[in-house]
Amino acid sequence: MPHERGRKYDPDTEWSADDADLGGAEIDDGVRSALLLNLLTEDNLPYYFRTIERLFGASDTWGTWARRWTAEEGRHSMVIYGYLMATRAIDPKQLERARMIQVANGVIPDPGSAHRGFAYVAMQELATRISHRNTGTLLKDKAGYDVMMRVAADENRHHLFYRDITKAAIEVDPSGMVSAIAREVLDFQMPGTGVPNYKAHAAAIAKAGIYDFVLHYEQILAPIVLRVWNVENITGLSAEAERDRDDLLAQLTKIERVAKRMSERQANRESSSV
Repeated sequence: MPHERGRKYDPDTEWSADDADLGGAEIDDGVRSALLLNLLTEDNLPYYFRTIERLFGASDTWGTWARRWTAEEGRHSMVIYGYLMATRAIDPKQLERARMIQVANGVIPDPGSAHRGFAYVAMQELATRISHRNTGTLLKDKAGYDVMMRVAADENRHHLFYRDITKAAIEVDPSGMVSAIAREVLDFQMPGTGVPNYKAHAAAIAKAGIYDFVLHYEQILAPIVLRVWNVENITGLSAEAERDRDDLLAQLTKIERVAKRMSERQANRESSSV
């Protein structure tokens, strides 16, 4: 953590991008939006813990997991916040106002069952890992890069745990899990839902290449839903689960087509700008 970069400012001093001390590096608005959104996502930890405890239970193994997970996620919030305060990478007043609004409102995705919870957190943790990692890659300051890579590595372990739990749950209750996966894919929301100006920040993040529709399909839906969970080839489904799978596969086909078109347009824009 680059604490030595911290400086004292008069409370009435208006923040300027020139205040940022990023080790000589510069960042664009998309990276600033990602840093803000990434931190606010971690700040909503009390509501995530409440949801996980309600869905999965508070005793025995699940209770131990939930408490350890909460401790790790709390450290993520602290280290990102510490980095932003030391470097003034973003406006600290804007950040504090947004943090208060975010936590006071307590808006989070809330899966309605343990089945849906497994599917959601497996995808959400991977999405968060991708966002943190790509933010760090575009943040040319080495201290910031190291912070985001450390956080991303933790998120990846969380994802692998939930990914494999979901796979095991499919073996126990294939119909329930296929229906749950279908609902979560169709209704998926990033945990930043509820952040002030979320749509504008999400658009800036997508423009910067940190997280967008194409990445969502290519790095989450295709590798996890189609390959690891292999939903297309799960057997022994109820009639309702078969219908849900048909809806899911049809939607994934549409998403793939849209993602390919968006990827081609982006490639054309990049080639024409050379």
